[in-house]
Formats: sequence, structure tokens, C-alpha cells
Amino acid sequence: MDEEKTLEKATSLALRYISYRPRSEAEVRSRLRPKHPGQIVEAVVQRLKEQGLLDDRAFAHAWSQSRANSRPRSAALVRRELLQKGVAHETAQAAASTLDDEESAYSAGQRAARTLAGADYTTFRRRVWGYLHRRGFSQAVVRRTVRRLWEERGMGG
Repeated sequence: MDEEKTLEKATSLALRYISYRPRSEAEVRSRLRPKHPGQIVEAVVQRLKEQGLLDDRAFAHAWSQSRANSRPRSAALVRRELLQKGVAHETAQAAASTLDDEESAYSAGQRAARTLAGADYTTFRRRVWGYLHRRGFSQAVVRRTVRRLWEERGMGG
């Protein structure tokens, strides 16, 4: 009886936790561990998986698509974020492999370029380069993106 009550409390806590945004199995485990014994944590995780509320593959795919749409990052950085969230390496790799670094860099670079309307090439290049580099894009991708954005401004390059 007492164990059933603990299981229900843990399940309620987990459901509240995943109601804000999708979570990985590892995130749910680490949230439950301080307050509940290991067997209860595993039972809750298993229950949520069976109900389709906890799925690392779906979580990783949703995370990578969210990054591509709202806060573009390189595939390598998205993979690293997923690994930090406890997603298995293969799952993180598969989710990140759906991203196109060229398109993500271009999308992110457009945002940075908008704020540099009157900038000369040196300032434009330095700021956009730094912005894209901080988002994990390789030098080759950054170079091509900066050139493309500059040329689209009609300034040549």
C-alpha cells in the first residue's frame, strides 16, 4: 500500500515535469532520484515509456527540429546537447544527422546580418563569423555563409 502511494507520487511528479516540455529518460530519472528509491524511479520511467509519454528517440528528433527552427546550431552542437541530456550516443547521432549545417548556418546568419545593415565588410565578417562560430559551425561552413550573406546584401565580396 505504502509503495503504491509512493509510486503514484513519483508518477505525478514525473508527469508534471514532462508537461512543460519533452524530457529524456535520464532527465526524468535525475529529477526523481533525490526523492524516490531506485526501484520506484525505474517503475515510473517504465510506466511512462509504455504509455508513450517518454521516448528518447522522439525527444531527440523534436529537440533537433526545434533547434533547426528556432535557435539554429550545428549538428555537432545539437548532438552534444542531446548527450548532455542523457540521450544515447546512437540516438543523438541519428537525430543530429537530419540537420543540414549549411542551411542552419544560413538561417542563423540571416538573423545576425539584419543587425549589421550599415556595417562595412570587416565588421560584418567579424560579427557574423563570431555569431556562427559560437553556434558550433565549422570554419568552412562559416566562411561560405558569411560570403553568401555579404553577396546577398548586394555589396559584392
